Amino acid sequence: MKYEKEIGLRRTFAIISHPDAGKTTLTEKLLLFGGAIQVAGAVKSNKIKKHATSDFMEIERQRGISVATSVMSFEYNKTLINLLDTPGHKDFAEDTYRTLTAVDSVILVVDSVNGVEDQTRKLMEVCRMRDTPVIVFVNKLDRDGKYPFDLMDEIEKELKISLHPLSWPINMGKEFKGVYNLYDHTLNLFTASQKSTEENTLSFPDLNDNALDNYIGERDANQLREDVELLHGVYGPLDNQKYLDGKIAPVFFGSAVNNFGVKELLDTFINIAPAPRGRNTDKRYIEPGEDKFTGFIFKIHANLDPRHRDRIAFLRVCSGRFSRNTYYKHTRLEKDVRFNNPYSFLAREKDVIEEAFPGDVVGLFDTGTFKIGDTLTEGEKLQFTGIPEFSPEIFKELVNKDPMKTKQLEKGITQLTDEGVAQLFTQHEGHRKIIGCVGELQFEVIQYRLLQEYGASCSFVPLSFYKACWITGEKKAVEDFARFKQNNIMRDKDGNLVYLAQSEWFLNTERQNNPAIEFHFTSEFKTAKS
Repeated sequence: MKYEKEIGLRRTFAIISHPDAGKTTLTEKLLLFGGAIQVAGAVKSNKIKKHATSDFMEIERQRGISVATSVMSFEYNKTLINLLDTPGHKDFAEDTYRTLTAVDSVILVVDSVNGVEDQTRKLMEVCRMRDTPVIVFVNKLDRDGKYPFDLMDEIEKELKISLHPLSWPINMGKEFKGVYNLYDHTLNLFTASQKSTEENTLSFPDLNDNALDNYIGERDANQLREDVELLHGVYGPLDNQKYLDGKIAPVFFGSAVNNFGVKELLDTFINIAPAPRGRNTDKRYIEPGEDKFTGFIFKIHANLDPRHRDRIAFLRVCSGRFSRNTYYKHTRLEKDVRFNNPYSFLAREKDVIEEAFPGDVVGLFDTGTFKIGDTLTEGEKLQFTGIPEFSPEIFKELVNKDPMKTKQLEKGITQLTDEGVAQLFTQHEGHRKIIGCVGELQFEVIQYRLLQEYGASCSFVPLSFYKACWITGEKKAVEDFARFKQNNIMRDKDGNLVYLAQSEWFLNTERQNNPAIEFHFTSEFKTAKS
């Protein structure tokens, strides 16, 4: 492979979790070890004292939650790490789902106190759909939580995946003394710290060494010996291929807020996690080692810097080499585009890059050219697949509260829905606008950003629709259906017909009564159609 060395040096992954499990805190501690930041933000009780580095939107800093995926690149032990910190809140799950299409593996954070929670289950389902390799980080060991063996049973049962512990805790809560690393046979003694340190890491290839009793006490030393013997008997050595195939999830224990167990996680991660992998397209499978460049847009963010009103499209490089000031084919628009200032990211900080390789995430200045899922190549006409929009669950009509700012509202809602924050459906040649979202909080974010970034004031009127379905099929059947059901027929941003069903019963009835029409629950059909 022409770029084999560059590919082997890269790891691209996302951190996912239920809200408040400690995902953003873990992200910052990984940046700390990578030397990308010097002091991590403290996230406590959903209030940010020093704003989390990866939360760059004003509303994120006010609410103390992540509402958009952040992209951060840094080097650690000669490995280039592309880390994507995703929203934990369920109302922003669609942004997380799309982000998972751009990564090669995942670190799933589980709260040791609360165990497996709703959003954890949903995110794991998406990982299983793609057989994404998963490492589990059990967080908050400095608090009194669930017994480790019980917690492992719960995770395996709830998430339907086999676990393989690579570290094991010595007590928890006030009695927490540290973890034993089963992967490299080291004992890490717990001290609360905000800085990276190796001072309390001790080599213990033989747990029968009496010195262990001196460090953690005879009772805890004997318990650790029993636990480790049991773990070795049950799990044996890690089968790395099963991890890469998404069949086994290695498990680490620690406390992200105290910077404990994070280094062990990171050191093992860069050793076992997959290098950049290939991707499916509508034409063929793309291998990362191919000579020619390909990549796709998985995220768009307007006003990353509100002072400059910039709009950035995030590109995942899939094969070949991406070069600055080089023309590439935009396959949907069938035109050539080039980029004078492609960026790599550390949250809000941007650095212009000359080139990028498979696994890298590149920020491209966008004037409205891109939509999520767009593909760039060196000339081959193909489209990457598996980056769908999902049927929204909540629908509200957009009402303009200031007619003098109509143009600003039009521009703002177009750009925000291009980002994938929500979906826009229109009626009456665009004069009636209906916004579809996964959760209520998205409407608050839209309203806030329209006002702050575009100066447009709006309100939302709730609508009682159950689901949005894209419709295709026999031309006359679709036309007749659209005429009979005109109050429920909208168009999406690409002009495709969408049926908004009032209830599950109505939807099932229409599907039975209209066999010549297909009702699609994701936008994947657009790729097949093109």
